Amino acid sequence: MYHLTKKLEFPSLENSSSDGLLAYGGDLSEERLLLAYRNGIFPWYDENSPILWWSPDPRMVLFPEKMKISKSMQKVLTEDRFRLTKNSCFEKVIDQCAKVEREGQKGTWITEEMKNAYVKLHEKGYVQSYEVWEDDELVGGLYGVDLGHVFCGESMFSLKSNASKFAFIKLTDELREKNYRLIDCQVYTKHLASLGAEEIPRKDFLEILKDEFK
Repeated sequence: MYHLTKKLEFPSLENSSSDGLLAYGGDLSEERLLLAYRNGIFPWYDENSPILWWSPDPRMVLFPEKMKISKSMQKVLTEDRFRLTKNSCFEKVIDQCAKVEREGQKGTWITEEMKNAYVKLHEKGYVQSYEVWEDDELVGGLYGVDLGHVFCGESMFSLKSNASKFAFIKLTDELREKNYRLIDCQVYTKHLASLGAEEIPRKDFLEILKDEFK
């Protein structure tokens, strides 16, 4: 596995393991994180590990026009139960994403180091948050890296049933209207697949990324 130093670079993605692990080390500077996302790489590790960098093949993505909305969720969308805001309380969203318990996962990968790095990216306008409110209570939300034509979803949380789905659907509607190519969901989950996300070859994902940064 490739060891990153202070030099701002990543190895060829062909060097990644079968599960997508590409390199370790380096830092979470603004420059390195943006270089990573623009090349199909993202950090994912826990507090007991060094920084680990991933680029899985295949890649789980959602093309906005392929979003699937169940009948029960369509009913939720027509009710006045939830209210959506954008970038109104980013730190609360990332804190909740770190706290929420997830099936099959012990602890959180959103360490203080990760949180601080994404807060800085948010302040620079590269990371967006979407918040879901029920009355005046924050009950769900998500955040991700916005590349201008691809939105790289990072994490979501839900304290009330369907709250995170509400945020995800509203995000997808906005991105479709703005002609975004896709939402990067990183790796397969049944939940994402039920919403219309699909796996595509990494090379196809990279071609879409590179179109904008040529």
